Amino acid sequence: MNQTVGVPFGVTRTGEEVRELSLENGVLSCSVLTFGAALRSLTVPGREGPVDVVLGYDTLADYEEKGGYLGAVVGRFANRIAQGRFSLNGQEYTLAVNDGPNHLHGGAVGYSHRVWTVEEAAADRAVLTIDSPDGEEGYPGHLQARVTYALVGDTLSIRYEAVSDRDTPCNLTNHSYFNLAGQGSGTVLDQEIMLCASRYTPTDSTSIPTGELAPVEGTPMDLRRSVPIGAHIEEPFQQLVWGHGYDHNFVVDGQPGVLRPAARAFSGATGIGMEVETTSPGIQFYTGNFLEEGRSGKAGAVYGFRHGFCLETQYFPDSPNQSAFPTSILRAGERQKQETRFRFFLADR
Repeated sequence: MNQTVGVPFGVTRTGEEVRELSLENGVLSCSVLTFGAALRSLTVPGREGPVDVVLGYDTLADYEEKGGYLGAVVGRFANRIAQGRFSLNGQEYTLAVNDGPNHLHGGAVGYSHRVWTVEEAAADRAVLTIDSPDGEEGYPGHLQARVTYALVGDTLSIRYEAVSDRDTPCNLTNHSYFNLAGQGSGTVLDQEIMLCASRYTPTDSTSIPTGELAPVEGTPMDLRRSVPIGAHIEEPFQQLVWGHGYDHNFVVDGQPGVLRPAARAFSGATGIGMEVETTSPGIQFYTGNFLEEGRSGKAGAVYGFRHGFCLETQYFPDSPNQSAFPTSILRAGERQKQETRFRFFLADR
């Protein structure tokens, strides 16, 4: 499709033009960048007017240079792979190590830092694609991925599709940081969270799962009833100490592949509630523990420690090395499909 849709948002360091697409349906509005297929804004009805509930930047340079993956689609494999290594079909593959001893979010230049192609653009829908050659960042297979953003009533739907000519790990997600009191409003610790997850995947000190599917009951990881995000985040529980807060994969109750409830969040300041449904087997709940103080954001906002939370629907971290986990291997010629829906509503509490 002609890449002149949307409006200019800058030129990358390698000379590629980046565009910003605006979607609107009379209830919700959002903007999407071709850089990283990133969700730059998402405006929803609040008690006292519209509120932008995702963190982002005003310049392309910030998206290129600052960490955090704000709003980006991450891949080829979201989250971590232990020591940047996995074996597939009898061959060992080596990936970039860019998070301590581990591989994170696709490597040194993952999909979050590439310019996507606009395949379709409409008033309330945008389809972006990326072409990932065999061997990119060490992954096998020529992979083609498609992400569809669609506004449907009070819901933002994000659909992911991928196909490869060789077997390869594939795990696509969106890395938006939500703040239901509004981007730039401070910490999210008083906002409420509920996860539809009876189990989670404990990790070692480098955030790699041990392989256990542990029950949340009786631990600060039990978020099956709505509680303030800050209620237990500072407890001396080893998983929270290692993660500097919540940064864990939770096993979404129900059958993977079926759209089902995964999470619910709420802000008393704006009355905005958000329900998340997904087909994915897991969801990473991350509380912005590595957002440093004084980070410049949109429209003069200043972000800091725990100023947003992420709900990254996904295959489990390190699943290429964990045979007991749901497989993230996309077989040659097959099509991987996932969908996540974010529904917004107003509530009294």
